[in-house]
Amino acid sequence: MALVNIKIEGKEYQVESGITVLEAARRCGYNIPSLCFFKDGQCSLASCRVCLVEVKGARGLVASCAYPVNEGMEISISSPKATQARRTSVELILSNHKKNCLQCEKNGNCELLEVSRMVGAREGKYIGTMTPATVDELAPGLVRDTSKCILCGRCIETCKNLQGIGILGFENRGFRTIVSPAQNRSFAKSPCMQCGQCVLVCPTGALMEHSEIANVDKALAEGKFVVCQVAPAVRAAIAEEFGAKIGTNGTKKMIAALHRLGFSRVFDVNFGADLTIMEEGNELIHRIKNKGVLPQITSCSPGWMNYMEYYYPDLIPNVSTCKSPHTMQGAITKSYFAEKHGIDPKDIYVVSIMPCVAKKYEKARKEMEVNGLRDVDAVLTTREIAKMIKRAGIVFDRLPENEEFDQDLLGQYSGAGVIFGVTGGVMEAALRTAHFVLTGKEHELIKFEAVRGLEGVKEAEIDINGLKLKVAVTSGMKNAKVLLDEIRAGKSPYAFIEIMGCPGGCINGGGQPYVKPMFLPNEDLDILETYKAKRAAVLYSEDERQAIRQSHNNPDIIKLYKDYLGEPLSEKAEELLHTHYDAHREKYPN
Repeated sequence: MALVNIKIEGKEYQVESGITVLEAARRCGYNIPSLCFFKDGQCSLASCRVCLVEVKGARGLVASCAYPVNEGMEISISSPKATQARRTSVELILSNHKKNCLQCEKNGNCELLEVSRMVGAREGKYIGTMTPATVDELAPGLVRDTSKCILCGRCIETCKNLQGIGILGFENRGFRTIVSPAQNRSFAKSPCMQCGQCVLVCPTGALMEHSEIANVDKALAEGKFVVCQVAPAVRAAIAEEFGAKIGTNGTKKMIAALHRLGFSRVFDVNFGADLTIMEEGNELIHRIKNKGVLPQITSCSPGWMNYMEYYYPDLIPNVSTCKSPHTMQGAITKSYFAEKHGIDPKDIYVVSIMPCVAKKYEKARKEMEVNGLRDVDAVLTTREIAKMIKRAGIVFDRLPENEEFDQDLLGQYSGAGVIFGVTGGVMEAALRTAHFVLTGKEHELIKFEAVRGLEGVKEAEIDINGLKLKVAVTSGMKNAKVLLDEIRAGKSPYAFIEIMGCPGGCINGGGQPYVKPMFLPNEDLDILETYKAKRAAVLYSEDERQAIRQSHNNPDIIKLYKDYLGEPLSEKAEELLHTHYDAHREKYPN
């Protein structure tokens, strides 16, 4: 890429042509504040006016997030005019922003407060006309509080550009402007997939997950047998909540922390992932052998399931009937585990710790219960469990590195289960087992490299003993739409398709730690390009360290089928581990 020569505060620099002044400044070691800009989602409406700078020859101040550099440009960030303008912009935003910061769920991660400190803004400098507030708490996954919204537009751009949906927009005009679904509807009354990508980019607490910490506290206080089960992607990010660099493996310290919080058992949802592969892999083979509906599409991502029921209900026959790993594991905990230990299933309270906001919606579906018992009782995001750990006074960095998940019927797992947390992981895990079922031999390379990577759509042709399977992997609904439209048109060449609701998969789920571009250390300036890859690397390295790397070789899975389920797709397995989907209808109460 061509380079251009620019000056910042009189110092000469060379930067890439075409990037914005904001990006150029950050690459050169200057930190210009911004609220509407978020590089990973390419979100910038130049609406917040917090990044104003002086550019020689320009008419007035310019928004650095939207103004491209050019040869010979001279930029002043710290001139009195630019400094005062940025401060005024922030003070005007504060005048229409709900106070009570100590009570805000985003406290400690609020970018507005951090920017206010940077520019020296004073609260109360301007008396604003507060926008009429809407507090939407109807949806199981998301909460929206317009009194905290600063109209930056990040969520709008993310929903539209990353997910290709666009259910959010600016409503009303002037001082009455808010961000909301059409006609200020609730998320529960809108075609929202509950993925939480909007929450990840919201700089304030206007969009948050629906917290269930109080429900878990109550179950622990009542003396219930509280089982905690942790998704694979959580370990790849939880250490970030305690100051570690992105890409730090937090598995062992996380386990130690969960034991100290008082859970009766701490299990790994990798067991549920292995169980999913046994069911979903055999379902695929059954469809192929019996000329069933193809391509089969994975059903592990509840955000994608919700999207499908809204926008592609005609493709329901293509979707696997398997529940997702954590609901499968919850159902087994309240049946097989309870029976083996002589515990009344009604006394078991299952808590799933997930990287996902949509899992909160999923566990609320009426289909996710067996014999009147919910598969999962509460879902906590990675951020929520980090709050519980901090609240308990546990110093994460001082926790031991030698504690393991509880090894009690549901404890063992394979490397195949671990990689479920990254896009392509479900496909790779399924192919490892499908290869064995069809050939009786383990795949000699273990890896199926063609389905790895963070590209929007990946495809491969796998030869299994002469049976050639064309497969595809995608994440994010904007990418998935391409494959779904092919199926709808009858032009799909694939036998198996993996779809994950969030771009990059669960490692980038809506419940994961916030990645705040403006406040990253200098050595991580390009982290927004690589943070998903760094988290994915944690899971792939975990896979490679496992002695067992195929789901069908997990001893606890083998024992479960021998003692309880019989075989994959058995009547008992269908009752506990499978579900159905419908054209979208109301799934939760008003």
